[in-house]
Amino acid sequence: MIRLEQDQTSLAQAAAILRRGDLVAFPTETVYGLGADARNPEAVAKLFALKGRPHFNPLICHVATIDAAQQIGAFNDTALRLAEHFWPGPLTLVVPRLPQCPVDLLACAGLPTIALRVPAHATAQALLAKCDFPVAAPSANVSGRISPTHPDHVFSSFPDITLVDGGACTVGLESSIVGCFDDALYWLRAGGIARSEIEALVGHRLQTPPSEGEDVSKLAPGRLARHYAPAHQLVISEAPPGGDDALITFAGGEAHAGPQTDLSPSRDLTQAAARLYAALYEMDQALTAPSAKIIVRPIPETGLGEAIMDRLRRAAAQ
Repeated sequence: MIRLEQDQTSLAQAAAILRRGDLVAFPTETVYGLGADARNPEAVAKLFALKGRPHFNPLICHVATIDAAQQIGAFNDTALRLAEHFWPGPLTLVVPRLPQCPVDLLACAGLPTIALRVPAHATAQALLAKCDFPVAAPSANVSGRISPTHPDHVFSSFPDITLVDGGACTVGLESSIVGCFDDALYWLRAGGIARSEIEALVGHRLQTPPSEGEDVSKLAPGRLARHYAPAHQLVISEAPPGGDDALITFAGGEAHAGPQTDLSPSRDLTQAAARLYAALYEMDQALTAPSAKIIVRPIPETGLGEAIMDRLRRAAAQ
């Protein structure tokens, strides 16, 4: 394992590692990303292989500025408006690829679209500025498992990775994803920005992708039915936990003899989102019986609660 600091010399070293085709984990405000030079087919293939990620699941390409994003993706007026308002920040926009787009097609799962984001984390911004090329960066974990919000989470999946240490992530949920096309504006994934915020800006409701025709699970990252899962079975339930089970509550108030944690005693959804993956890691590691479960109390599906429940449902899927 190589742990780099956030100073300029270390970031230049990280950029050089990416440029030569190797992988680097780095912090964003959402979760830690596992980065590869998005232009390099071998680097992108290495990233898919290390994560065990299905090749039909596209990657998010991170760039430093809106101008850089517009060099590789086609932004209509709505997409540009969203970018100017929410970037840097936890919003990914899926737009058509430009003909001259240098991003390897594998990173886009062979689709004519590309997922783009400008992260708000200062370290990610500084690293991307030194790279001066798009960095494909899914979450830095084994595919389908809990997303990492702390350096220790990254090393538990990839002990030999080079990592830029930025401490704990502040948002704690992946970015929201919106598909921006001339005929539709699609809500593709709930995440770090509430749907209501986006709809308030555009002045109308976002469409739900059609359930028939094109397989929309391949249109954007994070749409697989089972995703973000701990090793032990996760159950969303109001029922009492078993003695060997772990319990995750929201606003506390419950006694349990086994492992237990609370996402937010004050019912703060922002705090709950930031705590979610760390709580799943903590409870998963605290369980000893193979048959033990992680019992999670339902979260109100308002604001960021929609994204939290989306992650929990996918983590609970069998």
